[in-house]
Amino acid sequence: QLQLVESGGGLVQPGGSLKLSCVVSGFASDDYAIGWFRQAPGKDREAVSCIGRGGVSTYYANHAKGRFTISREKNKNTLYLQMNSLKPEDTAVYYCNLQHLGIMYWGTGTLVTVSS
Repeated sequence: QLQLVESGGGLVQPGGSLKLSCVVSGFASDDYAIGWFRQAPGKDREAVSCIGRGGVSTYYANHAKGRFTISREKNKNTLYLQMNSLKPEDTAVYYCNLQHLGIMYWGTGTLVTVSS
């Protein structure tokens, strides 16, 4: 059974950094896209960044460009999101997402709070 488990969230001051991790288990195919979404209180879930099928392309939402970096270690089945220059508006639950054959799989999320 496929599982996505996020970690690395927490409380950070504006301008600080956090690195999120997502460990994928129970999945053996190479045909998938994987990435990060977030949902702030009272708002819809939105895309942050993703790595396309085959790992060739990456996507960043405008709010993430220049501040966030997505990466992965395939041998560890782990996806990362390095977040720098964090702003209060980055406060949200961050979800790992995997898309395979038209199906979207989600982790349970990790909370990031940016506040002084």
